[in-house]
Parts: sequence; C-alpha cells; structure tokens
Amino acid sequence: MAVVAVLVQRPLEQVSGLLRRRFLWTAPAALQVTVRKAISQGMDEELERDEKVFLLGEEVVQYDGAYKVSRGLWKKYGDKRIIDTPISEMGFAGIAVGAAMAGLWPICEFMTFSFSMQAIDQVINSAAKTYYMSGGLQSVPVVFREPNGASAGVAAQHSQFCLKVVSPWSSDAKGFIKSAIRDTNPVVVLENELMYGVPFELPSEAQSKDFLIPIGKAKIERQGTHVTIVAFKTCGPLLRKGIECEETNLQTIRPMDIETVEASVMKTNHLVPWKEAGHRAEICARIMEGPAFNFLDAPAVRVTGADVPMPYAKILEDNSVPQVKDIIFAIKKTLNI
Repeated sequence: MAVVAVLVQRPLEQVSGLLRRRFLWTAPAALQVTVRKAISQGMDEELERDEKVFLLGEEVVQYDGAYKVSRGLWKKYGDKRIIDTPISEMGFAGIAVGAAMAGLWPICEFMTFSFSMQAIDQVINSAAKTYYMSGGLQSVPVVFREPNGASAGVAAQHSQFCLKVVSPWSSDAKGFIKSAIRDTNPVVVLENELMYGVPFELPSEAQSKDFLIPIGKAKIERQGTHVTIVAFKTCGPLLRKGIECEETNLQTIRPMDIETVEASVMKTNHLVPWKEAGHRAEICARIMEGPAFNFLDAPAVRVTGADVPMPYAKILEDNSVPQVKDIIFAIKKTLNI
C-alpha cells in the first residue's frame, strides 16, 4: 500500500522511472548504426523470418557484396540463400523475377543502378507489369537493390521508372528494406553509395524485428517556418544562416507523398526541391496544380546538378552535383533576401 500511495502522488514519467528501477527493466537504448549495417540487419532479419527470402547478385557471397552490405550473410545462410551470379544483369534479374513468380521472395542486388539498365526489360516488362496484366492473379514480390546517385570518383559509368521506388538515406533504411521485402509487388530500393558508412542513431523501436516503415510516406526531418526543402537528406548547415527550413525527406519516389509536401508548403509559403533526380519537376508540377499553389509567396526554385555526364576529376565532380552553396542561393532567391 505504501508503494501505491507513492505512485499516485507522482507524475506519470516519475512513476514510469520508479517502476523501471523497482523491477529492473529498461527500454533498449538507441544504437549507432551505419546505413550499410541498417540495410544488412533488415535483410538478415527477413532471411531469418522466412526461408523463402534469398539474396542473389554479383559478389554477394564470399566477397560480402561490392559495398559490403551482405557481409556475413553467406556464412549464416549458405549457398542456397545467398547466391553469386555471373556478370549478366539481364540473366540474374530474370532468375529473380521467375523465382518471385514461383512463390519465392528474392532480393536482387545490382552492383550499381547504371548496370541495372542492362536488365530494364526484366524490371519493367516482366516484374512491374505482370500483376496488372494477369488481372491480379500473379504477384511478383521481388526487391531490386542498387547504389545510385553521384558517388566519388566513379565518373559517368556508375553515377546516373509502374514500380515502387524508395530511397532511404539514414538508419531508416532498415525499416524500408524490410517493408520492401514483405511487399507483394516489385520494389526498387535506391541506396546512396556515399551514405553506406555514415552512422546514425537506431531508435529503440527500430531494433524490433517487426519494425517496418511504410512505403509511400514522407517524413518531416526538421520543423521550420521560412521555406520547405524537399530532398532525400537533411540540410543542417542552413540553420547557421538563420533560415528555418522545413526539411521534408521524401523517402519514397513512387508513390510520391505529395500531401505532406503540400501541407509543408501551406505552412512556409516557399518551396525548394533539390537533389540530383528528376522528381523535382514532378513536385513543382503537382504543387502548381494542387491547393498549395495559392499559398506560394514566390515561385519554387529547383536546385539541380549540371546537365553533363558525371566527370572523373574531383573539382569537376563537385561542380556537377548540388552543393550547400547552391541550396542557400536558391533559398535566398525564393525568399528574396
């Protein structure tokens, strides 16, 4: 009774703390994980959950993947679940699509997005259209994974679609890869090569094996009042410039969560979409056509990369992709400051 009396007189957060100390229970602490590790953990948990899930691609076995995302999976699951393929994107993409049609849940890793173009017929005509053309009778639950976007020093060969397309950039990648694997439709997961080794906090709830992040929902990374930034990563340096940016992490390219973008634009009255991808024009077009247009105080200003093949020289590479200074210039332009 004495314990009960103490609890009734204390605020809820103090009661919670007292119970945890009394019964020696604590919630899992947040962890630091790299994007590479988050994706690997997500695949590992899904491979463990369902024996029909398997990974195939170039060098994913003993070499642990070109970017080491599949490190340790072959030793844990063996040759039947982690499969090395020949250098034939069209071939092993077709194997993945056929396996999905036969009831398996393949994860098909392309070494880079540029190389996946070799398999575009399998991705678009075999995987993406089958569910529709079969009248919903045949699903194709395949995941196509591939590094994408500008990287460092790999030039035009590696740095460049009816599909779900997600592009996680932080430890959220774990929740997205798990959602992609469980989806009954083909999903393309675009992974930023430069972010693989960057550590992020993995919240306690994300450490659960059942933690998923829904495909098709944007995320407000930071609240702001001056301008809406739409991207796949945050823009922290802008805070030091005295500009309060509402940072909207699109997360899913298709289907696009335009409702979250519209709500943010209605709040800030300014829009700057950026990143080296073609979705910027689509965002601008949808805002122009929708209810958020009447809330704009100035035209949207896009931040884009140079319209050139990706160069090899570092100084040219830096000037070919959007830099922080370009974002600041665009924001000042739309704010007229």
